[in-house]
Amino acid sequence: MKLFTKGHRVSQANYGPGTVVSSDERYTVIEFDHHGRRMFITDMVTLGRTDEPAPVKPVRARGRRKKAAVEAVSESDA
Repeated sequence: MKLFTKGHRVSQANYGPGTVVSSDERYTVIEFDHHGRRMFITDMVTLGRTDEPAPVKPVRARGRRKKAAVEAVSESDA
């Protein structure tokens, strides 16, 4: 059983390349480039290291919904 640490780039046969989110003796969680986050039983998953870089994901703006809702209420009061 080989444990990968957080941040390692790995590849899995069904899902392709991904980044390890967490890993312990029970579970390994991987954020795959094209398939989202998946959890595996550490003893049963077969992973290989990959040098393929992680894709650049757009930064999501936080708090926009709340701000937009406040502005909508302010406009309706005016």
